[in-house]
Amino acid sequence: MNSGAERNASISFHQKTWQVLRFGPYSSEMGHRYTSPDHFYMGTRLIDKVEKFGEETAKRLFKAETADLRLLSGHVADLVFLANMTKRGDLLMCVSADDGGYPGIWRSGLPSVLGLEVKALPFSKDRMNIQVDKALETIIEVKPQVIIFGASLFLFPHPINELTEVARSIGAHIGFDGSHVMGLIAGGKFQSPLQEGSPTLFGSTHKSFFGPQGGIILADEEIGAVLKERIHPAFVDNAHWNRIAALTLALAEMEKFGSAYAEQVIRNSQTLAKALDDYGFPVAGSNLGYTKSHQVLMNFGGYKHGRELAERLEKTNIIVDCGVRLGTSEVTRRGMKESEMEKIAQLMKEAILDEKQSGKVREEVEDLAAEFQKVNYCFHT
Repeated sequence: MNSGAERNASISFHQKTWQVLRFGPYSSEMGHRYTSPDHFYMGTRLIDKVEKFGEETAKRLFKAETADLRLLSGHVADLVFLANMTKRGDLLMCVSADDGGYPGIWRSGLPSVLGLEVKALPFSKDRMNIQVDKALETIIEVKPQVIIFGASLFLFPHPINELTEVARSIGAHIGFDGSHVMGLIAGGKFQSPLQEGSPTLFGSTHKSFFGPQGGIILADEEIGAVLKERIHPAFVDNAHWNRIAALTLALAEMEKFGSAYAEQVIRNSQTLAKALDDYGFPVAGSNLGYTKSHQVLMNFGGYKHGRELAERLEKTNIIVDCGVRLGTSEVTRRGMKESEMEKIAQLMKEAILDEKQSGKVREEVEDLAAEFQKVNYCFHT
């Protein structure tokens, strides 16, 4: 815990830092500077202070014992974890790409480079989650060296508590890729992996977490010390300090506004999902309340039909991916709430079900967007 003097110093530095950071940290001169852990480069004192302040903020925000902001992406964060927690021939268990898991840690991704075997965590597409009983049986049977929770399609919290005891009993390392839900974790509205049994939380910082593109690792003291020691120079040399400055600002904004932001994101997702379901769209998870994250999933029967729908919506300036995942993070941060989610659902109905001329729908979309030009849940000058 910080003493009163340390806390006051932190607040003072906080105030002085924002005078610098609020004016475009990502495009600042810090993007042209180097530092290194051994202090080989001189003149980096202020950059070092920003990094330290960012790490301390991240530790408070995620209730972590260690934090590292140097990772250039969530994928690199995955790489750091796997490369340091496994050896060639080890077995990794995770959600398969076919079930919405991250392709980067599935068979043709990092495991193919690191020489790892991969087995899927049993998954129920009806419940859009890991099947606990079958997963327990499989973990005991195959004895993986590492288990990673998290997914790219992530509607509901994963059952970490239910699986970590048996995972530890067979000596497995446990990690949580929170790339998609990092902002909801930070806001305390999804789940808390580090408190539920995963010693490590890692992922990207630009999805539901509203920072710049990049990565982060949060961990307990034991594993965090190992990972921090090995990040430089093996995985990251120049850490892009302008990005870290921007991430530090986002961490501070998330610490102040994250709870309200995450709560509104989830309310917006659930409202959007129900409105779409009421119109007859094939929304997943209707029997489970649709979603507890920023994502809404519509099942149009595969990639081909999903692409056709995504292309039709793109003509109206409504952007979804070809898996027909809808995310509410960005519209929430622009200030949209439940009534706007119902309007978005109506616009999607006009574009897809009513087959209204795309140009007319696009005008309505542009009118709606024009009303929400201010960024919310952030510091203002």
